[in-house]
Amino acid sequence: MPNHVFIQTADILQTYLERWATRPWLAVDTEFVRVDTYYPKLCLVQIGDGETSACIDAVTIKDLKPLFDLLNRKDILKVFHAASQDLEIFVELSGICPSPIFDTQTASTILSLGDQMGYAALVEKRCGVVLDKSLTRTDWSRRPLTAAELDYAALDVHYLAEIYPVLREELATANRLAWLEEDCARACIAENYLNDPADVWRRLKGLARLAPRAQVIAAALAEWREVEAQTRNRPRKWIIEDDAIYRMAERAPESLEQIEALSVLPPKTFARHGEGLLEVITHARTLEPRTLASDDRLEPEIKARVTKLQERLRAIATTLQVPPSTLAPRADVEALALFGAEAKANVLMGWRRDVAGTELLKLLV
Repeated sequence: MPNHVFIQTADILQTYLERWATRPWLAVDTEFVRVDTYYPKLCLVQIGDGETSACIDAVTIKDLKPLFDLLNRKDILKVFHAASQDLEIFVELSGICPSPIFDTQTASTILSLGDQMGYAALVEKRCGVVLDKSLTRTDWSRRPLTAAELDYAALDVHYLAEIYPVLREELATANRLAWLEEDCARACIAENYLNDPADVWRRLKGLARLAPRAQVIAAALAEWREVEAQTRNRPRKWIIEDDAIYRMAERAPESLEQIEALSVLPPKTFARHGEGLLEVITHARTLEPRTLASDDRLEPEIKARVTKLQERLRAIATTLQVPPSTLAPRADVEALALFGAEAKANVLMGWRRDVAGTELLKLLV
């Protein structure tokens, strides 16, 4: 097993922080649990500097501000694999998104190694090592952790530190390092990881099947649920299920008796939240009905445009040896077909515009 250490006291952590402060880059990973809470509970932070891999006990060490301060330094590059969940935790706990970062999953896609490649697959492909996956479902909040569990966690940054310099060099050789840096800079926008209750209706996958008035009510109920979940630090579905939101939005009950008659709320939930839900529904009924989500089929002319754009996109992606969805997901293509140069789509920004967006717009002239 490569050299690693388990840090359980603030004093020892400070010693390593002073050492890491001199490094130009650090490999970073986290282990957390999110079973009965809204917010993830941070349990371990793994740091690798190419020499030692450290597992920092985020359960025992209560003040992690010195660690966050280090990770927020602009002169130290942070190397992650599939960074979004790790960044979400850091934003939640420190209010700041660590930057700059280097995401090896993003790098792998840009280098045509594999689309959305998992860490174990990347390690096997680049290091020839098959990682043990038997500890994937470990309860990282439990103490003490076993030696095998700590080894497993430490390896997440050990190989990350080994792979990073090679991927960076390959990106530079391919003249695609700027692509990676642009995508990683976009990933470091803290607002991306904050759940605004007023916008969570976008998560309701069944919203489009509701009438406009019901959509407005459903959006209000989803906002109420999000506030409750955040305040109580409980999973959304523990407050009320999506299906209950849809049924109440469709029926728009005008009394507690009508809510109860829908039989969509467990008795304890009805007793706790019935009056509050009725207030939300009553207020939402007074709002102007509007269509928030639509699953209407595209007009034949627009559909033909989408097909034409996708064919060209696939050709460009083949030449670049990257997945078409990396350049522009289906939603971007449809936005282009509908709105042209005015579309709000990543394919019209930065390197994607240079290699694909401009070419796609020419098809719409």
